[in-house]
Amino acid sequence: MSELKMSNLKDLQQLAQKRRSIYALSDQLPVSNEEVVKLVEHAVFHTPSAFNSQSARIVVLFGDEHHKLWDITEETLRVIVGDDEKFQGTKNKIAGFRAGAGTVLFFEDKAVVRNMQEAAPLYADKFPIWAQQSSAMHQYAIWTALASLDIGANLQHYNPVIDQKVADEWNIAADWELNAQMVFGAIDQPAGDKEFKPVEERMKVFG
Repeated sequence: MSELKMSNLKDLQQLAQKRRSIYALSDQLPVSNEEVVKLVEHAVFHTPSAFNSQSARIVVLFGDEHHKLWDITEETLRVIVGDDEKFQGTKNKIAGFRAGAGTVLFFEDKAVVRNMQEAAPLYADKFPIWAQQSSAMHQYAIWTALASLDIGANLQHYNPVIDQKVADEWNIAADWELNAQMVFGAIDQPAGDKEFKPVEERMKVFG
């Protein structure tokens, strides 16, 4: 393998290691909002999907719109939990998300999935699974790209309890199903040490 290819591989591996769940975030991004948008657009264009279905849908929220999302989440969960004392831990966690600079919302367009099921009925039961896999790849691509710019992020899943309020607030199409929320911002405190299970328990090689 050439030195250039080895260098490219090493860069990619270093970025994979750099991508961590960062929870101590602030709103002082090291780059402009426009640079973040370009990063997300690149991932939308170049992340693969089964049969090139391109069913992933993404919404990026900055500033007050980002705060609004976590206000909605807090209000919704407060009603569900009820007890103020029990809710305090959740409230503190949401305050940490709100302190970031923005949130990427990940959706899947169910209309696209249905169309693919109709076009290829033999694989009808697989398309929802493949759509989730593509969504996960979008999440990883964006998360890793953010890490390359020294932007921290963490991934949350407050769907489906916030789905309808999110759809109402940002006029989201009925067929867009919310999958995840990625909070991002400047890194106030890096991630701690990560425990790894032995690779021998997680991987096999034959031949």
